[in-house]
Amino acid sequence: MIIFFYNVALLAALVIGAPWWLWRMATTYKYREGLLERLGRVPRRLGSLFAPAGERPLIWIHAVSVGEVLAVTRLVATLERALPDDQLLISTTTRTGHALARERFGSNRVFYCPLDLPWAVSAYLRRLKPSLLILVETEFWPNLLSGCFRRGIPVAVVNARISNRSWPRYQRLGRLWRPLLSRLSRVLAQSATDAERLRALGCLPDRVSVAGNLKFDVRAAQEADATRELKARLGGLRLIVAGSTLEGEESALLQAWPKLLAADSQLAMVLAPRHPERFTSVALLLEKSGIPWVRRSEWSNEKQEPLRPGAIVLLDTIGELASVYSLAAVAFVGGSLVPAGGHNPLEPAQFGVPIVMGSHYANFTAIVDDLRTQNALSISTNEEYAAVLTGLLRDRSNAEAMGARAKEVFNQQAGATERCVQALKELLRPAEPFIGIPKPLNPAIAKQAERLKFDGAGPEEILRFIRDNGGDKIDSIMIFRNLYQVPLNEAKVKVDNSEVWNDREVAGKESHTQETADGVEHAP
Repeated sequence: MIIFFYNVALLAALVIGAPWWLWRMATTYKYREGLLERLGRVPRRLGSLFAPAGERPLIWIHAVSVGEVLAVTRLVATLERALPDDQLLISTTTRTGHALARERFGSNRVFYCPLDLPWAVSAYLRRLKPSLLILVETEFWPNLLSGCFRRGIPVAVVNARISNRSWPRYQRLGRLWRPLLSRLSRVLAQSATDAERLRALGCLPDRVSVAGNLKFDVRAAQEADATRELKARLGGLRLIVAGSTLEGEESALLQAWPKLLAADSQLAMVLAPRHPERFTSVALLLEKSGIPWVRRSEWSNEKQEPLRPGAIVLLDTIGELASVYSLAAVAFVGGSLVPAGGHNPLEPAQFGVPIVMGSHYANFTAIVDDLRTQNALSISTNEEYAAVLTGLLRDRSNAEAMGARAKEVFNQQAGATERCVQALKELLRPAEPFIGIPKPLNPAIAKQAERLKFDGAGPEEILRFIRDNGGDKIDSIMIFRNLYQVPLNEAKVKVDNSEVWNDREVAGKESHTQETADGVEHAP
């Protein structure tokens, strides 16, 4: 019923917003790109990866944008080594995330995630028939989740988090999320706070654990072309790298540039806007500033002109920023001078680079707090950031010490990838066929039990329904195992310890199945 009302509201929003969306698609390419894939047309390039059902399991990983793609890069590689018989497909939502995923994983196994429309989701689930859906962070879509649950496809969440900004919104929509999140098979949270919030929203406590942040395991895959080009052009210049900047931050940095040059005249800056659609507008801003600048995309390997002191490089490419941070004397991480939640400070931290951020970092609170605790990052206001950057440029020993502490924090927090892979392997361990059931399960009871769970009923209520409708303990064990996707032995323990089956009043009713129920222990 909840899904029905959700789809009615979704349809109404689509109808009301149709004129705006049509206008955006007509005027902006990024809204047209991948549209047919998003509406449910499974791309032909994926066809070569499909194997007959059951022959080669397929794992679907959904990573929304660039940050999530970077976070799962090592996870994908590790899963491929751990599960060599499985195929891995990766979906994304944003254009930049899609481009990076194709570069990292190959275009033949990357696609745009369907919109959360019933027919679009069903088209992919019918065609892909995944053995597991892995969501990165908190990409919860009701139709995608319910489509998986109806088909018995387990859903795991890695790098799960609920940010301070989104937490109130999730709480307001608790009635929508509880029946869905209670059916997730595994939730691997970034931190204890995230785990606590996910349990409060309805995730089953025994399925939630803290695995750590996959972004602490991110390593620059290789030295980017931009990094090699900069090395050849820098000469003796020191470099400030301002990464993932948003509107309003570039103009603030340009305004502060003369003060920074006064602190060190042998200085250059890399300016890397977060969104590619802003490359042109930032280029116009640079042109108007009168500051010497160059586009990274216009560099040629054949003609490597050295950078002039005071010059700015516009990094108008995708996927090179993480590597370029390795050259920085100081890094500024954007999205933090404006109220946008900040961006990932771990990219410069891995290289031992001192980091400066503004006061807006709600999307990365746990990471920033870890770094600040060790004095490995400086948070400054809009009025102070230029002075903080200047201080780090002048006091090299302090800057180097701060960078070393950042790298130490980064290295100490590593290991989330291995923990996630172990949990996913346990989830994917194939179940042996059940032997020794004295009679077939009643499909009507099983289906109604599934509806009860979807509507938020707890285990005791479901087990009582099974018993009161003629099901025995064997039925209870098997239905419990299927509903909660737990090992057979665990399902038996849960049923054995339940109030329903410990009730003395049903002892006589239970006795004729006791011998068989005890035999479950010996089934594979």
